[in-house]
Amino acid sequence: MKVRVAVARVRALVLTLVGFCVLAGTTTGCASGGGEDRPRIVVTTNILGDITREIAGDQAGVSVLMKPNADPHSFGLSAVQAAELEHADLVVHNGLGLEENVLRHVEAARASGVATFAAGEAADPLTFHGGDEGGPAEEAGEPDPHFWTDPDRVRKVAGLIADEIVEHVDGVNEKAVRDNAEHYEGQLADLTAWMEKSFSTIPEERRALVTNHHVFGYLADRFGFRVIGAVVPSGTTLASPSSSDLRSLTRAMEKEGVRTVFADSSRPTRLAEVLRQEMGGDVDVVALYSESLTDKGEGAGTYLDMMRANTAAMTEGLGGN
Repeated sequence: MKVRVAVARVRALVLTLVGFCVLAGTTTGCASGGGEDRPRIVVTTNILGDITREIAGDQAGVSVLMKPNADPHSFGLSAVQAAELEHADLVVHNGLGLEENVLRHVEAARASGVATFAAGEAADPLTFHGGDEGGPAEEAGEPDPHFWTDPDRVRKVAGLIADEIVEHVDGVNEKAVRDNAEHYEGQLADLTAWMEKSFSTIPEERRALVTNHHVFGYLADRFGFRVIGAVVPSGTTLASPSSSDLRSLTRAMEKEGVRTVFADSSRPTRLAEVLRQEMGGDVDVVALYSESLTDKGEGAGTYLDMMRANTAAMTEGLGGN
């Protein structure tokens, strides 16, 4: 009888462990088969996740911590996700203060010996400008983390991610990774050329940007736009505008003749609507995918889809053809 009870207990324990692995295998590596034994790359934001998947291909598993339509400034991690960082072969993150609730976990992974790559810091970052430059005065001189709005910088980062994978992820086929990177860099070059052609139809006097917060500095620098200001006068969505901020912005918009505000699709447009009320209702609010990808098929399932959708929306919103 005791033997039967012991066998039953062992069997129950095994079934429990198997069930746990089925539930948690995608993050802990418990499950076998289906490629789970491949080296693993963990990426913080979904934009970088898409880029990294293009480069890694089938050479490594890529886990993305940030869900579609999330805000990179405010999303957090579960205990399982935090542990996943410390068991990765490589961690790719944006840096420059973007993932404000995640960076301490990235630092913990680095301290435990995990290779980490800060894409924003490697992308020749710009700094926020203050005052009449249209940037957040309180952040003037601080690095701007939103480098991905310039596809040329993304092309540079793509090559560097390939370098990191080859150097730090054991077992990958270097030629396959390099070929993936070369193919993707070609797509990015085509994207830049298409964006230039699209934006060229916008009259010079209309190339002025007002957004819900400061996110398009790199795009403005690359394609010749003027940043007039933002409803939230900050590089992060966690800040809030004051009544004086809104008055300053409305004056700047009236001076420049700007009647279009671009708001992130993953954030409520309430603040932009407030600005519309401040200016008598004659303001168009256009949604862009500025800081997060969407689910597949919802407009911005990939970085390339996001940039094409934004370019089309900006061109139409600013009076281009």
